Amino acid sequence: MAKEAGKQPSPLTVDESNAKSCYANFCRVTGSPEELIIDFGMNSQPMGSNDKPVEIQQRTVLNFYTAKRLLHALHVSIQRHEEVFGPIETDVQKRVKSTESSES
Repeated sequence: MAKEAGKQPSPLTVDESNAKSCYANFCRVTGSPEELIIDFGMNSQPMGSNDKPVEIQQRTVLNFYTAKRLLHALHVSIQRHEEVFGPIETDVQKRVKSTESSES
């Protein structure tokens, strides 16, 4: 019995043959006491008027255990990216270059 307790679990295999890829520039997180609901979509007017609704293209429902593992994996991935390429600025206004400073 002690010999089995020290055994490493066999690696998990993943079948990606039915995976579908989509692009999203919009994300909304809602939920309940049991799960998180994450909607992904395409905002075709991110800097313009908001007269066209954001089309939700993918909804993922996660329990909180899986959500926490996802949070950690995303944190590590973004941390590695920023170590190589520099900080990611999420505030669009801070990323927009002023035309006044480029004319001087």
